[in-house]
Parts: sequence; C-alpha cells; structure tokens
Amino acid sequence: MRILLIASAFNSLTQRVRAELGDDGHSMAVVLAADDASVRTAVRRHAPELIIAPMLRTALPEDIWSQHVCLIVHPGPPGDRGPSSLDRAVQDGESRWGVTVLQAEAEMDAGDIWAWEPCALPPVAKSDLYRGEVADAALTAVQVAVERYASGTYLPMSQRGMTARSRPFLRQPERCIDWTSWSTESVLRTLRAADSQPGVLDELLGVECFLHGGHPEDRLRGEPGSILATRDEAICRATVDGAVWIPQLRLRRTPGGPPTIKLPAVSALGDRLTGVPEMPAPLELPENRRTWRDIRYHERSDVGFLRFSFPGGAMSTSQCRRLLAAYRFACTRPTRVLVLGGERDFFSNGIHLNVIEAAADPAAESWANIQAMDDLVEAVLTTTDRLVVAALAGNAAAGGAMLALAADEVWCRAGTVLNPHYRLMGLIGSEFWTYTLPRRVGAEVAAALQRDAAPMSAAAAQDLGLADRVLAGSPRDFTDEVARLAIRLAGTSATDRRITDKKAARERDEAVRPLSVYREEELTRMRRTFFSPEEPYHALRAAFVHKQPAPVRSAEPSDA
Repeated sequence: MRILLIASAFNSLTQRVRAELGDDGHSMAVVLAADDASVRTAVRRHAPELIIAPMLRTALPEDIWSQHVCLIVHPGPPGDRGPSSLDRAVQDGESRWGVTVLQAEAEMDAGDIWAWEPCALPPVAKSDLYRGEVADAALTAVQVAVERYASGTYLPMSQRGMTARSRPFLRQPERCIDWTSWSTESVLRTLRAADSQPGVLDELLGVECFLHGGHPEDRLRGEPGSILATRDEAICRATVDGAVWIPQLRLRRTPGGPPTIKLPAVSALGDRLTGVPEMPAPLELPENRRTWRDIRYHERSDVGFLRFSFPGGAMSTSQCRRLLAAYRFACTRPTRVLVLGGERDFFSNGIHLNVIEAAADPAAESWANIQAMDDLVEAVLTTTDRLVVAALAGNAAAGGAMLALAADEVWCRAGTVLNPHYRLMGLIGSEFWTYTLPRRVGAEVAAALQRDAAPMSAAAAQDLGLADRVLAGSPRDFTDEVARLAIRLAGTSATDRRITDKKAARERDEAVRPLSVYREEELTRMRRTFFSPEEPYHALRAAFVHKQPAPVRSAEPSDA
C-alpha cells in the first residue's frame, strides 16, 4: 500500500512508523507539515492510498481529510482528547495509559477509532515513555489500523456517545512548582511531564530558566528550593522532604535577546554557581540508593555492566571523557563480558550539538568532541581480553551508532531505531565508521547507508548484519533479558575461544591497516568541515539546535 506520513517533525515515532511499516512491505513517503500548501502538494505528488499522522501539532486541511482517509495517532486512550494528553497523564501520576489511532475530522481527536492499544506508564520521564512504552503501543495500534483499512471490510468505532475527557494544553502556570510545600514525588512528576519540552519555568539564582529532567536524591537535604550540590554538570535542588537532580536548563529568552537552548545545568548557570559544592558519587552505587549518576557500573557473575544515560542521547566532550574513564575502569575488572548501554531510552546520538552551538568557538568544540568520541570508540575496538556487548535499549544515530558497532555484539530492543549515517548534518563522519561499518555489511552497503541516510528498525538492522540480537518486550523486560543473556554468554566454554579469536583478528586487521590510519583519514575530512565556515554543517547544526527548518542548500559535506 502507498502510505504518506504527515508529521510536524521527523521525530522518533515518525521514524519508527516509517521504518516498521516499510518492513511490512508498504511504500512509504514522509512530508513535514510546514504549511497547508506543502501538505496538499505532497498528497498530489504521492497519491497515497492511506495517510497517517504519527505526530501532528496542527490540524490537517479539510480538503485533505474529507477526500482521503487520514489516521491520527493520539497518545491517549479512547475518549481522551487534547494536545497535552501525555503531559497531563505523567503529571497526574497515571500508571496505565494507551494510544489511539483515529480518523481525522473537523473536531480534534473526535473521529472514528480504527485501533487502540493500552500501555503502562512507569514513573519515568515523558520523552522516555514516548520513545518506549507509548511508541510500542502506537506501532501496534498503527499496524492493526493499517491491516483493518487494507481489508476493506472493517468499520471503525464511532466516538459518538462515548464519554470524552478533554485535556487542554498544559500551560506553565499549571506546571509551576511550589518548592516550599511540594513533596519530592510531586516535584518529580511535574519535572518528568515537561522533561524534554517545554521544561518547567522557574527562577534560579536570580535568573528565569526552564528546568529539564528530574531524578530523586535520597540523602542530601537543605532549605526547600535551594541548590545543594552539583554532580556531572547537573544540579541538586532541595524539596521539603528530600531533593531532586536536574540535568539540564534552558535560560528564558530575554526580550530582543538571542534564542536560548537546553544545556547541561552547570554550563547554563555558569558563575552563578560559585560556592556550590561538587559532590561526586562512586561508579558502583548500592542498588537501594536513590540518587543520580549518568554513568554507573555494577557486576553480576562474570559480567560487568557499564550503564550510561545522557539527555537526548547527546555526548559532550566531557561526557565522552568521563565515559572513557569509566570504561577503562571496567576493563580492569576480572570479567569475561562487558555490557555497554543504559537501562532505558537512547543509547547514543553522537556529539553534543547543543554544547557545540553554545561554545565560544563551535569549530574548536566540534573538534574536541569528535576526538573524545574517537578515543572512546578506539578503546572499545582495542579491548581484546573480554567480549563487549552494546545493549541498545533505545535509539542510536551517527557516532552513537558507530560506538555500538565497535562492540563484538549488538543487542537491540525491538523498538529501537538506528540511523547509521551522518549526511543529514553535513558531516562525513568519524568514530572509525570506515572500518566498522564495512566489516559488518560490506563496502557497497556501507556506502548506501551513508548515501540514503534513512532510519531503520532493529529487525532491518539484524537482517543487514548491523545487529546480532533483537529482543522483544518492554524497556523493563529488555534490561532483565540482557542481564540473563550476558551471564549465559560469560558462562559458556566457547567464550574463551571467541576472546582468543578476537585478539588474533584485531592483530591481523592492525597489520593490514592500522586503526590510526582510519582515524587520521576520517579526522582530516572532519577538520575541514568543522573549520570551514562555508560548510553546510554549521547552518544545519544551528537549525537543528534551534528547532528551525533545515536550510534548503545541500547537506552534502564537501570533500574539497
């Protein structure tokens, strides 16, 4: 079937719907709904048999939905309506939710229901849920709806007579935190409901800013609302009965001032934090501790688990260096298998474009960041005394995808979307991809992946050879299954032989073409991109960071 996706952004859910419906054999096209004219043009050009809107902030034109079946993906159960459904569900502490696929009509979210799927809402951030449990439910509902539509016999369920629950747009006054009276759990629900967008407007140290993300702290205490400590670029703020860690902030834009972007909290506040103590935590934390670290390590049997979770999957220079230090520590431990990856959400999306954009010298920060990523990937590639498993609980892109491919095995949760390419940001790429990608899929396919720059599902990645295992189940199931499989891998007699063979293979490859040659060639081209103002990377980076349309000019990086 010819299916056209209309979306306000090519976000994670839109990418996943495109990838998985494509896997099902449908012919897929995507248009971003910049305005009604662009939507009408796309519909005329593609002549779709079905239109699906995975994520749409504006209404479709009446002449489109009245002439075509248009299915809207709504992140709420039947009868739920409004643009802030998931925000309010998280803020209200709902534990069960759902996703509904309904037909577009004049009244928003009131059309006939083609399918819906329930889902759990564990106490994590909204964006994490959106890419996890909610996305899983959305894909199931979309696939069911497509099958029902294709049958030509299914009659969707009318919402007439159904009790409707309107959830209007959740504005900042309703998100406002009262630090003098709210419990830690109330503060966390509010922060989690706004973690990626729009953030919670507040005042810190005399400056208005938006708070992004929230994690509990079980030991630090202080005057409610005060900043108690910093750790790994996050700040810890006291509540009436505890404290919360806030990883990112976005300063409020001043009238007539430049636009602002999300940054690590310490970077955003800068000198205002003078006198606030840095309180590090060990890599190995007891299981009963409720505190925040973006990098953790623990062991079970002969397996080491190096967990890392960075907001948005972006990895700044300092984050790469801290992760490298943790990796080197993990390699000193007497384990036979080392598992890399977080328990939920993003694996990695590569270099941190927001930090780069905010730097005094973005070219220099780009250069430092890519070299720090290369150092990390090289450490993984040169680990020859144990097996390394990259466990992708969530999406991976660009250098983050190449970090995963440096491991001996790549295990993906079934809902993972991979983007193993760089071109859309105007980059040639580094992270030893010219070595790791061809050894997985061959030179011809590697070149096609870079050229086509398309998202792929975990199943497609496995078929292609980019992933070794795809594990079904929820994000919570994935963590438990990875641990079980890794312990079994460490306990098999064949693992010793694999480690020996791995070391020999690395020595053979090094003799044919040293890793330093791959790195030098990649970085020579990247340096030209970073330090040449006319390269498309700079405009594409700024557009991405500031959530603006990408420049019309080509995103192809120059080889000159």
